[in-house]
Parts: sequence; structure tokens; C-alpha cells
Amino acid sequence: MSDALTRSAGAGTTSSPKPNAVVAVLALAGVVVSLMQTLVIPIVPELPTLLHASASNTAWAVTATLLAAAVATPVVGRLGDMIGKRRMLLVSIVLLVSGSVVCALADSLVSMIVGRTLQGLAAAVVPLGISIMRDALPADRLAGSTALMSASLGVGGALGLPAAAFIADKWDWHILFWTSAALGAVALVLVLLIVPESKVRTGGRFDLVGSLGLSAGLVSLLLTVSKGGDWGWISATTLGLGAAAVVILAGWGFYELKTKHPLVDLRTTAKPQVFFTNLASVALGFSMFAMSLVVPQLLQLPTRTGYGLGKSMLTVGLVLAPQGLVMMVMSAASAAVTKAKGPKVTLMIGALIVATGYSLNIVLMSQVWHLILVSCVIGAGVGFTYGALPALIMGAVDPSQTGAANSLNTLMRSLGTSFAGALAGVILARMTTDFGGHALPSENGFKVVMAIGAGAALLAFLVATFIPRRQTPASAAPAADEQTEAVAAQA
Repeated sequence: MSDALTRSAGAGTTSSPKPNAVVAVLALAGVVVSLMQTLVIPIVPELPTLLHASASNTAWAVTATLLAAAVATPVVGRLGDMIGKRRMLLVSIVLLVSGSVVCALADSLVSMIVGRTLQGLAAAVVPLGISIMRDALPADRLAGSTALMSASLGVGGALGLPAAAFIADKWDWHILFWTSAALGAVALVLVLLIVPESKVRTGGRFDLVGSLGLSAGLVSLLLTVSKGGDWGWISATTLGLGAAAVVILAGWGFYELKTKHPLVDLRTTAKPQVFFTNLASVALGFSMFAMSLVVPQLLQLPTRTGYGLGKSMLTVGLVLAPQGLVMMVMSAASAAVTKAKGPKVTLMIGALIVATGYSLNIVLMSQVWHLILVSCVIGAGVGFTYGALPALIMGAVDPSQTGAANSLNTLMRSLGTSFAGALAGVILARMTTDFGGHALPSENGFKVVMAIGAGAALLAFLVATFIPRRQTPASAAPAADEQTEAVAAQA
């Protein structure tokens, strides 16, 4: 009898909260955390004035969150597997609330960066939530619940933008962060009251050297990608950080293969189902960023450009909001397809839908309803893919590795998004048109970015064809109550 199975049995003997309540609370926590992605977007242009700093320096209010999230996600996922997923979920939400309060009280750039860094450290909430669902829910509820939890990343971002724009337009900008602190506090209380702790744990010793190595490598890589355009792609700083990222990550990989208790089990990630799912996640993360970059700019550019629609940030939020609702609805459809055909088919369908949405946007970009339609089509594809990815990961890894595996997959999507931002920034900076003496991204530049987004989605589809056909997690990994019955039968 395995140690993990014994601990699962122990979980089954405790009080069993209602699955609907657990799913609702975890999804709410995911939405609250995903709000951090769009929270500052409405005030980014005003940050230099609000914080009395240059635009290049205030950009760190966004970059700090990105770096913190990249570092925290794999580390917190591994700690969740070791010492308790619910425990690390609570720690993450506390960090979110603390960061929100710091930002709400901020009157300088330093305090804002500190607060945004703390908010970024909460990024592992969604993969932790998915992992808790695997341990706590009945098998027949797993596919739909994890699809909804995974989709909360997009739902929160889409619904948060119009709310943030409205608050920033009507009240003092600090209210944005007081609101996020309040929502985080609500999520914290609900998790304490409703979400059970999983007894499925790996034990072992935390890989401090591996966590420091991965953090240093990721920070070097993401700084190269996100700041290279500002520093110059062939500047000594950019090239030095890029070289450091390659050397550090290569050394980290060699160390992880040798150590007894690695932060990331690279042998598990080399399994075809995990490897190709993570590779597809990078391509999907790359693809999904194009819309969030292009659509807001098309809506806000002056109408005199001939292709801009001259709308406000609030309108941008309202145009993108239906996308979040579509993601939520399609997460249920994603679960149904996964149960019937398997998560591989679901992922492939979602990738094709995303590619279709970007292709439509190349020819439909002159009216507000065009962009609403396109964002909803892409949102439908995202709902499918976000539901399939955790199902594929959990169908290939041991329950005791779920937190780390899901966190790594989330990181892969984030890396794809970062690469997309860098490439799209280069394209839009090069393909410009003169407007009153100012260089603005040209219409063809936007179309090229959309074409690349469609191509990345098709690449994800191609990669997904290499994923082996495996059982869905509902059948591959029994829920805690089924594991308890198995233990009792053996006894």
C-alpha cells in the first residue's frame, strides 16, 4: 500500500464538504487572483504622474508582478505537494491581500512595486485549486470542475477590466486595490471555512538550491524578453541576461536530474503526454496574448487613423467582458467533450477555434461588433484549451505530484505570453504609420500580429497531435472516497 494512498484514505474519513461549494470557492479564488492581470491596465498611462516617476520606471509595476508570478508558481506548487495544497493556497491569498493593501496605501513607486510583487506571488492559486479538486472531488465531477477552475484565469481578467476601468474613472485609483484586498479577504475566509486539506503529499526535503536556480534563470529570461525592447535587443544588458538565462537554466536542469528530491521532476515532465502538453501550452500562451494586445489598441486609436475606433478604456473593458462569460460557458462544453473523447481532442478543438478567431480578426476589425465577435470566438477556444490542459497533466502524473505539475504547466503558458509580448512589441514598433508627427502601429502591423496568433494556435494543434491517447483523469486517478474504499477492501 502506497504512502500517498494511505494518506488519501485518511482524508476520506474526515467531514466531506459539498463538491459544489468547494468548486465555487476555488473558482472564486482563481477569479480574484486573475484580476491582478488587468487591475492596473486602466491606470498605466497615468502611473508616471501618480507615482512621480518616469514611464520606464513605472513599467516595473507590471514587470514585478510578472517576475514574481514566474518565480512563485513552481515553488509554491511543489510546497503544496509537500506540506499541503490548502495551506499554500491560504498563504498565496494572504500574500495577495497584503500586496493589495500595500498598493492601496502606496504613494511612491517603491511601495507600488513591493505591493505588486506580493500580488504576483499569489499566482499559484489556480494550479493549487486544480490540484485540490483532484484530491477532494468525486471522479465524475473532476473534468468539469477543473475546466471551470482553469478558465477562471481568463474569466477574471476579462470581467475585471471593465470594472477596473469604471472604478479608475469614477474614484481615486487607490480604490482599485482596496477592492482587490476586500475580494481577497472574502476568498480567504471562504477557503478557511469550506475547502478541505488534501492528505496526498510527497514528503521529502524542499529543494532550496533548485528553487534558487530556477528563480534566477526565469528572472534572467523574463527580463531579457520583457525589457529587451526598452534596453535594446543587442545591448550588453540584454545579451548578458539572455546568456545568463541559458547557462543558469542548463545548470539547473543538470542539477535537478541528479538531486534526490528535485523541485521539478524532469523525468516526469519528459513523459510524452506531459512534454507535448507543456509545449502546446507555450504556443497557446503565445497565441492568446495577441488579442489582449491588439484589440484594446484598435479600440482606442483615433478614428482619423482610418482603422482606430476612438473608444475609451471603459468601452474596451465592456467589449472584452463577454469573452469571460463565453469562457465560463465553454468550460462546461470542454468538460463534456473531454468525458466523451478525451482531453487531447478537446485541446485540438480549442486550438482550431482560437486560430479561427484570429483569422476572422484579420478581415473583421473595422467595427465594435467585429471585435466583440472575434473576442468571443477566441474566448470559446480558450475555454476549451484551458479545460483540457490540466486534464492532460493530471492524467499523466501521480496525485502526489499534481501541484508541481499543474504549476509548471501554468508557467509554460506564462512564458508563451511573455514571448508573444516581446515579438508583438517589435512588430508594432517596426510597422508604423505617421499620425500628426507621431509613429503609431499600422493596420498591417496589427494584421501581422493576428496572423502570428493564428499560426501559434495552429502550432499548438499540431503539437497536440503528438500527445498519446490516455485515460481522462476521472478514470485514471480515483477520487479520495474511492481510494478509501480500495484501502478498506484490501484491509
